Amino acid sequence: MGASVGPVSPAVMREVLGHFVSGIVVVTAAGPDGPVGFTCQSFASLSLDPPLVSFAPARTSSTWPRIRAAGTFCVNVLAADHQELSIGFARSGVDKFDGVPWRRGPSGAPVLDGVSAWIDCTLWNEYDGGDHTIAVGRVVDLGADPARLPLLYYRGRYGVTSDPGAV
Repeated sequence: MGASVGPVSPAVMREVLGHFVSGIVVVTAAGPDGPVGFTCQSFASLSLDPPLVSFAPARTSSTWPRIRAAGTFCVNVLAADHQELSIGFARSGVDKFDGVPWRRGPSGAPVLDGVSAWIDCTLWNEYDGGDHTIAVGRVVDLGADPARLPLLYYRGRYGVTSDPGAV
């Protein structure tokens, strides 16, 4: 006989799942009024054949509908020195690209300068994810800079890793 399961507190869930180390990405697109983007922690590789990635914007996001409308986007994997970019792209109601150098990727979406990696995608599908939307992108192009270590997030704080090639 199984144990009785009660409701899971969002605060407890956040604290416990904070023990999982994740990277930080900024998802960008070319909008009709200029570039748009937002910070996202819930990014993952999904499939190699076809090449798919996933991320989960909050249902309350005002940026995701504009990226969805563009139909193409770029996932920018932030590098260890990009804490300010992570914070800046998490803000609402500001020009997130002010002073941020970038170039157009193959889809036209911004590729931020100095990222650890970038993944250019077309929107493949969306799924219900509770208080988030699970977005799936089909990868059309990508690249990485092996010299750029990723920005990590663990237990509510930013961190970096040592270079695995240095061991």
